[in-house]
Parts: sequence; C-alpha cells; structure tokens
Amino acid sequence: MLGSVQLTMMIGPVVPLTVPRVVLDALSEIEVKVEDVGTSGFQLVFSIDKQSPLQILFLLSGGLPLLFMRVVLVATVNGQANVLIDGVITNNQISPGDKGSNSTLTITGKDLTALMDQSDWSGFPFPACPAEARVALMLAKYALFGVIPLVIPSILINIPIPIEQIPSQQGTDLGYIRYLAEQAGYVFYIDPGPVPGVSKAYWGPQIKVGTPQPSLNTDMDAYTNVESMHFTFDQEKNRIPIVYIYNQETGVSIPIPIPPITPLNPPLGLIPPFPTNLLPPDLKPFRDDLAKLPIPQAIMMGLAAAAQAAEVVTCDGSLDVTRYRGILKARQLVGVRGAGPAFDGLYYVKSVTHKIKRGEYKQNFTLTRNGLASTVTTVNI
Repeated sequence: MLGSVQLTMMIGPVVPLTVPRVVLDALSEIEVKVEDVGTSGFQLVFSIDKQSPLQILFLLSGGLPLLFMRVVLVATVNGQANVLIDGVITNNQISPGDKGSNSTLTITGKDLTALMDQSDWSGFPFPACPAEARVALMLAKYALFGVIPLVIPSILINIPIPIEQIPSQQGTDLGYIRYLAEQAGYVFYIDPGPVPGVSKAYWGPQIKVGTPQPSLNTDMDAYTNVESMHFTFDQEKNRIPIVYIYNQETGVSIPIPIPPITPLNPPLGLIPPFPTNLLPPDLKPFRDDLAKLPIPQAIMMGLAAAAQAAEVVTCDGSLDVTRYRGILKARQLVGVRGAGPAFDGLYYVKSVTHKIKRGEYKQNFTLTRNGLASTVTTVNI
C-alpha cells in the first residue's frame, strides 16, 4: 500500500482475526460505500491462483453467501486507525483465469444490519414497552457481534398499558427498527468503530452539527486537495411538509407548515431555498395517516421530512486520501473552499465511497446542505 496508508483485514466467524499475509497479497481492489442512513456495503476483489487458500474458502461455501463470515477493514492513515466497514459476506463469485492467468474472486457484503434482516419475528410481544425499549431489546441480540446500542428517547414516550394493548413485532428486526424510527422521525444505522470488532447501533434524530473535518479545497493551486467537485442546486426539491391540526371547538383543521431548521439541523446555507408548495393547491398533508397520530409525533415526522427536502444543494466529487492527508467520513460536517461565494462553506457528508488499490486510495463523496452562500467566514484548514 501507500507509504502513509496501511490496510488491515480481519475475517472470521463471529470474532474476526487478522488474515495471513498470503490473503492480503492476493487482494487487488477494495470498494466500501458508507451511507449516512441505511445499509453500507463492501466489495473485495482477489487475484488468486489454483493453490490459494481462498479457493478452499469458496469450495467450502459451495458458492453460497457466508453470512456467518465477518469482515472488518481498517485503514490507518498517518498513524490514525479508521474502521471502514464491519460486516458479513452476502455474495461471492469466481471467474477462472484465461491462458494461465490467475482467477478473480469477488466477495461482496453488507454491514451488520444484514444479520438483523434474516429472521422474521412477527408476533413477538413487547408488553409495556415503549418504542425505545423495543429497539434496545432487539439490538441486545447482537451484542455477540460487538454491537453497542445508542438509543435516544423521543419526545413522545408512549408506554402501552398491557390490558389495553400489547405491541408486537412485525417483520425482521431491521425492518421493525426502521419502522419505529420512521414513526418517531428518527434514523437508524450502524457505525463501525472506533476499534475493530465494535460497532455503534444508533437510533435517534439525524444530527448535522459538530466539529467540521478538514476542508475540501478546489482551484486553489498548491492547496487543492480534491480531484473534482460538481455542484447542483435543485430549487424544486424544497417542499415544506404540512401538518393539519384539528380544532374541536371550531371544527376547523388548521394547516401548520413545518420548518426544516432545528437545533440538530441548523442552516448550513445563508440563503435558504423558497418552498414550492405554499400555494393553496399544494396545501395538503405530506402523509395520509397523520390525522391518526398524536400531534408531537406528526410534528417530529414532519421535521425529518422537512430536513431531507431542504437539502437542495448537492456536491459530488472525488479526492486522493494521501493529498487530503486523512479520510473523509460520512455523517459529519466538512468545509469547502475555492468553489465561489455561492457554494463555499459547510456541508453535511451524506455518503463516501472508498476505492483502494495497491498504491492508490481514493474517495468519492456526496455532500448536501440547505441553502446557498456560507454561514461562516472561515472553515477548518
């Protein structure tokens, strides 16, 4: 690998172990995609000969997915270890070589949410358990894999009375956890690290605050540390969610627009986009089932929808990790310089894709924010 980058790969059932040198030498390409919400995944490409131990691994699996086989990838850049992915193998395929060349073994996988989506637990009861307790109990099953729950209580904690209602699970653990997150206006994801073999299972509000990462610089001569950046501004995307509140005294439903700005989702752009749905024909609820929900729950769901719709500025780009002198991480803020007054400033890192080859480490990234122009005068260098 590069002089300033070291790669560590760990593979094994339940508790992964560092692979032998012969396996690491056969590795030719790595791709890891990390999404801010949802499932992250990885792909490993090996160049193997007929005597490689990876041939035996493929034969033992019968070519089937190895959900019991865990993979951990750690990239150490300038002395700082970063866990890129902690997941399981979901698919593998082999392409025999031609004219004496090596075969190509391609292994793909997903993060540990793949384990949560295997068994259907429909009907499993949770007596007297609010949503937060149900999520914690479901995540406790995966403590064996180093999954540590981080469950943030919602503003509407509803403890069902057993003689009136006993909530029961619908579908797999992953499906039900995401359903409960949607009902609370929350997100759910698994964040690997900070050490190999440990992951954080986060169930809570989406957070777009914190200390920004080192800035991405474009068109700044020697200070340029990105290979490309492309910005788009989609004004029509911003549609403010509408929540109707019924007044029993007057018998009138009052439309309440939900703003996209909260303490956890501050304005990253100085000039916010103008909503495109404030005329009478568009004044309708953003969901049809809001009338059946408590007002605080409907508002929380509206805030989550508003924050997503307000991300009208998008930046797609790529960088070389050795020139950036670090790894750009998803779910955090980052500064942009050199793009002009309309697009400079802070952004939220929505997704990153790590692409690693021998002698090369690059990242593709997607940034978003909710307005034009910068809200800050300086960004981290």
